Amino acid sequence: MFFFIGGVQPKTVTLDDTPRLCPACGLYQARLKRVDHYLSLFFIPLFRVKKGEPFLECNSCGAISDESGQVFHGPEKMRGTVCPYCGKPLEPSFQYCPYCGRKV
Repeated sequence: MFFFIGGVQPKTVTLDDTPRLCPACGLYQARLKRVDHYLSLFFIPLFRVKKGEPFLECNSCGAISDESGQVFHGPEKMRGTVCPYCGKPLEPSFQYCPYCGRKV
């Protein structure tokens, strides 16, 4: 008796390893990546079936955004809490910006 184990599985590919600015946290920790789908045989990817769209994934906060900077998924505490003077991310409990020193 012979069993055939195969299927299509996703694989995340890093397109560019140079750090880019994360639009959610403001750190240079985002990498350009893409999710491709591969036909696999016995859990070994053989060849690409579908090529995905490129996106930015931050190694620091985990935010996912497109190349233009629109955040699709990011940390909840970072959304909407930025300094109105310098644009850096702030914690909700901060009364002063740790980057520029101004009162928020």
